[in-house]
Order: sequence, then C-alpha cells, then structure tokens
Amino acid sequence: MRGTLVWLPLSDSNSTARERFDAEAMPHLGDLHRTALRLLGDAARAEDVVQEAYLQGWKSFHRFQPGTNCRAWMFQILFHCVNHYRRKWFRFAQLKEHEEHLQENLPAPPLMPERLTDSDILAALDRVPVDYRSVVLLVDVEEFAYKEVAEILAIPIGTVMSRLSRGRKMLREQLADVARSYGLRAEKGQAR
Repeated sequence: MRGTLVWLPLSDSNSTARERFDAEAMPHLGDLHRTALRLLGDAARAEDVVQEAYLQGWKSFHRFQPGTNCRAWMFQILFHCVNHYRRKWFRFAQLKEHEEHLQENLPAPPLMPERLTDSDILAALDRVPVDYRSVVLLVDVEEFAYKEVAEILAIPIGTVMSRLSRGRKMLREQLADVARSYGLRAEKGQAR
C-alpha cells in the first residue's frame, strides 16, 4: 500500500484502545489489502476501501468483543465497504465507448509458457463472478471457516458451500481454457 494509517494524538483514555486496535486489527492490513485488490482489480480503489474499513473499524472498535476473531471482524467491515463503494463506482461507465472498442480490438499475442503462471491463475479468478470469487478468496486464500465466511458476507452457511463449489468449478473451467489456449493438456491421471 502506498500510505499507512496515521494516528492523531489521543487523550490518555484512548491510548489503551489504540494499543488494542494496533495489536488486534493492524496485523491484518496486508490480508485485507490483498483481498480488496483481488475484488476490485485496482490498487488505488483497494487502498481507499481498506483505509475506509480501518476507519470504520476504529470508529466501532468499542463494539468489538475482545477474545473473538478480529480478523473475521475486519473482513466483515471490508466487505461492507467494498459493497458500498462498488454500488457507488459502478453507477458510472468504466470505459468510454471508443476506449471499449479499442480495448476489444487490440491484438495481444499470447506467450507460450510451460506452465500456468500466478498471473494466469489470478486473471482466471478475476473472471469468476464476484459473489463466487469472494467466497473462494475467503475460504481458499484467507482460510476462513465456512461459518466465519457466512458471518463476514452475511449469508447462510449453505450459500457459502454452494458458492464455493460453483466458484471452484468456474475457476477450474477458466484455468482449463487458459491451459488449452497455451496448448497445455491435463496429464494422465489428473482431474479435468
């Protein structure tokens, strides 16, 4: 991230809260930023959303229950902020008509790697619809339990399991398409 969170001088009564917040919430800054970047696809927007999530976390830290999972609590705030900003940002067209036409018609010769790269995997993940991508990120990347993901996204646990299954399937299909475009095939004995 470009910037860091800057604390303004606080009274002594708030210094304990600041120390607790620093100890419990700040260690998750990198994880939240990585997830926001994967969800939004834009570093500046990801930074804005993460900063907003930390601001909201600080403002409501008095409601955080000590001893509970602060990481899950911060992710819940992050997803709330992402949804808020996504509604705001996507009211407006992302590309002008002529830019969209140029983007669709610019030739980009594909390189022929021996294996799929991290960027191939991330690009495939970006093509998975956001509802499914969010669950895949939280379960498979951030390693949250299904119950925690259900709480973070405010959806039933059955929906988490369904979206995870469908999201993983979509990701496998995207990766299979990428592999085929490179002329790669699944080896014998590997699942397709």
